[in-house]
Order: sequence, then structure tokens, then C-alpha cells
Amino acid sequence: MERRKLRGIIITLVVVLVVGGAIVFALMPSPLPVEAARVSRGPLQITIDQEGETRVRDRFVLSSPVVGRLMRVEFYDGDPIRKDQIAARIDPAPLNQREREEVYARVEAAGAALRQATAREAHAREDREQAHRDRERAERLAKEGVISEQALEQARNADVTAGNELSAAQYGVQVAASEEKVARAGLVSVDSDPSKPRPLIELRSPIAGRVLRVVEKSERVVPMGTPILIIGEPGQIEIVADVLSTDAVKIQPGATVLLDGWGGDHPLRARVRLVEPYGFTKVSALGVEEQRVNVISDFVDSPGPLGDGYRVEAHIVIWTSQNVLKAPLSAVFRRGQGWSTFVITAGRARTRNVEIGHRNESEVEILSGVAEGQQVILHPSNQLAEGTRVRTN
Repeated sequence: MERRKLRGIIITLVVVLVVGGAIVFALMPSPLPVEAARVSRGPLQITIDQEGETRVRDRFVLSSPVVGRLMRVEFYDGDPIRKDQIAARIDPAPLNQREREEVYARVEAAGAALRQATAREAHAREDREQAHRDRERAERLAKEGVISEQALEQARNADVTAGNELSAAQYGVQVAASEEKVARAGLVSVDSDPSKPRPLIELRSPIAGRVLRVVEKSERVVPMGTPILIIGEPGQIEIVADVLSTDAVKIQPGATVLLDGWGGDHPLRARVRLVEPYGFTKVSALGVEEQRVNVISDFVDSPGPLGDGYRVEAHIVIWTSQNVLKAPLSAVFRRGQGWSTFVITAGRARTRNVEIGHRNESEVEILSGVAEGQQVILHPSNQLAEGTRVRTN
């Protein structure tokens, strides 16, 4: 009898425990669904991203040196043009005293500009020769293991940049010489006898290239200084992107630039040649005034079909590493003065304080706090707390 009572008590206790456990389990909150990713090692690249455009590096604007009647221009946009080929003709009008003085001043200014351009060319030539010597010296020292590969790369880049600057200075001399020739052509209106027919002023191309744009096509009377044609070499293209001045201070000449959004199926490489030393004010789409700086880059890869004024997306690399501990940026959040993240341990969320380094729009460098391979929770919500049961989607 007693054995039967004991058996009944045991069965009752078992039933109570089972039912109680089922009730507790039913009342327990279900695991919170979360997105997760693993902390890993790999490359990390920090860029400054900005929309830019291509432009012909050296463009030449042929303008009327005098008041006169422009003869119809026979060129069209995109036409090839030879050096010293006649691009336009102008029948000069008689000048009054004020206009005569302007012509003389224009000739003097053009002569001074030519002398200045010649001096800049000489300076650029000396810089180019010095950069070439520095490169040769760096290559010898690199072979001996005295300097690093980075120092050698900087010397090579300085040599290439100096060569480009010399080419630009040489083009500048051509431009100045052409402008002086055009300015002196204006003396025809000053020196000619008003009673005799005046010879036509001929505007000639300073380079062999293409007509980028015909500004004035039809015959008409044009004031002094009116642009008629714009000429350039489409193969000599650079990229200009205006960035915030706070970003410009982080960019160094020689930095790698990756270009996409230009219409091709692969990014193009370029290299920063110049961060302009002056800024300008630009009003953003939101109506906010910003101080911006132009960053000029040269193509490393062939620009292919890109022409003057084409849109590109420029990603200027300011820091890169091939082996860093990193996590998705959406996994870290501010807590007080530091940063934290949630890691998943035994099905529960655990808070970890982390120290971060470089970061871009999608990833962040982890200096301490979590280890490689640990799962971190992405986009942690307000429902998440220390010890919350979680399950990954």
C-alpha cells in the first residue's frame, strides 16, 4: 500500500515538473533574430569619394585681338587641326585712340607673359633633371637595401610628375608665343592707312590637335577679346574633382585614384598630380556654403573613349593595408566616449568594448576587443541587451 502511494506521489511530481517546465518554456521569450558577420582579416582601403570630370589638360582659346568682322569659321567641333593652320580670319575695324592704347597694352602684356612662361619652362626643366637624378640615386640605394620600396616609389613618382610639369610648361610657352603673335596682329589696325584696304588678321592654331568647340561660327562683328575657337589635344586628358578643404589636407600628390561610373565595365586607375593650393566657395545642393579644393589627377590606364568634360566617380585612396583585423562598420556603435559591439557567445549577445582604427563606408579596422572569427551582430536594435538570447537569420 505504501509502495503504491509512493509511486503515485512520484508520478504526480513528474507530471507537475513536466507541466511546469512546459509553462516556463512557453512563457520564455523566443530568441531575437539578428544579422551577424564574422570578424576577419583582409585588405582595407580608405578613400575620399567625389564626383569629378575629365578635361583636356592644355586647352587653347583663340580670341579676337581687335574689334572687327569675323569671317565665317570653316571648322566644326571635333575637326583635326594642324599647327599654324589658319583657324579664323578677322577684318579689323578702324580704331580710336582708346582702342589703340588697348592694343599696345595687349602686346606688352603678351610679351611679358611669354617671358614669364619661358622662365617657368627653364625652372621646370631644372626640376625635371633634379628629379631624374634623385630617381637614379634612389634606384641604386634600393638595390643595396638602404631605402624602402616606398621611398623608391616616391622618387619615381616625383620624376614622372616633374616630367609632366615640364610638358605643361612647354605647352605654356607655346600658348604665350601664340597669344603674343595674336596680340601683335592687332597692330595691323593701328599701323594701317585708313584709306587703304586692311589685311585680314589670321588666327592660327598654336598646336596640332582638335577643335574642341567652335564658339563663334557665323560671320559677325566681334568685340576685342571675343573667344572664337577652343583647341586642345584630346589624348592629353586629366581628371579634376573638387573635394572639401578638410579632406584636401589628407591627400598627397602621387596618391592612387580609382575611377568608375564612367560608362565602362571596369575601374580605371589614375594618380594625383596636384592638390591646388587655393580653395573656393561652392554652394551645395542643400544650400550650404562649403570651402572646396580642386584635386588634379593624371590617367595611369588609357582613358579610352573618354573625352573633354565627361563625368567620372573618383575614389582617392588616402590609406590602404593588405592585412588588418576588420569588421562591418554597422557592427560597432558608440557607448560613452568609446566604441562597443555585440558578439554572439553560446547563443547569447555579449557586449565587448572595442578600439577601432581606420574606417570607410562599409568596414572598420579593429585594434582590440574582439578576435578573428568571432561573430558580431549587425545593426543592433534597442531590444538587444547583455545576455539576450539571439538567433541568426
